[in-house]
Amino acid sequence: MDNTHAHTMEFALESTPTPPGTSPAASPGAQKQGCMVGLFWIDADNVRLGTPSATTASDVLLTPDSLRLVGPEPREWPWSDVTAVEVVGAPVRSAGGRWASRAASVAAVALDVWNPGSPEEMTVAVSAGGGRIETTVLSGAATAYSRREVDLSHALLARFVEGTCSPAALSDWWASAEPGVLRSRGREAVLEEWLAAR
Repeated sequence: MDNTHAHTMEFALESTPTPPGTSPAASPGAQKQGCMVGLFWIDADNVRLGTPSATTASDVLLTPDSLRLVGPEPREWPWSDVTAVEVVGAPVRSAGGRWASRAASVAAVALDVWNPGSPEEMTVAVSAGGGRIETTVLSGAATAYSRREVDLSHALLARFVEGTCSPAALSDWWASAEPGVLRSRGREAVLEEWLAAR
């Protein structure tokens, strides 16, 4: 396998992984699957934090009007009641570990599986109504996010809380774009575009 093909395979997994427990043929909207951009997963129905999975106990959905926890203890807050949203424990790729992770990603693509031990769990902490609720979601990255992706994602979450940006921007982008395979720099550029919009 030449290096160019290996790199293409790596980014294909990293950008648009198939969530555990699903397959491309069985996924809703198979013609256009969901896309991971930073800490967000966007598809025809939802914008969420982390990746959708049948194995997780809860989902965190972001709508234009509210933040919703879906699971055993569902909760919902209008954005006006939310004071902070933070994702803790997102796997971040180090410069030194980048090449090692590429080899693992290529092997995972060849077997059509996630890397051993992944996707990693992340904690979403929501501060609202004078309290703080934490829930667990799965990382959408096959190996890890870039540090800038995580920072830009948190900046965008802060904009949602401030009311200066809406998750609708992410849904509109997904509906009109053909994202295909986005490398980390491409995902960072999309996040920067959303942050620049007013």
